[in-house]
Amino acid sequence: MTDHGLWSYREIAAHIRVKPETVRSYRKHGLLPPPDLVEGGRPYWLADTIRAWVAARPGNRDRRP
Repeated sequence: MTDHGLWSYREIAAHIRVKPETVRSYRKHGLLPPPDLVEGGRPYWLADTIRAWVAARPGNRDRRP
């Protein structure tokens, strides 16, 4: 299933169960894929982009219940 919803730091953080500041740090250190859209200086990622990134992360564990 394809999900074209746009996620901010907050949605990504909720998805991987960390704080938004952690996701910002991932981006700062080049650990997050480039944003799919930047609007008003704020980055956004397609949900599918983030799901693919999560699946490919080293040490990935399914954090969903």
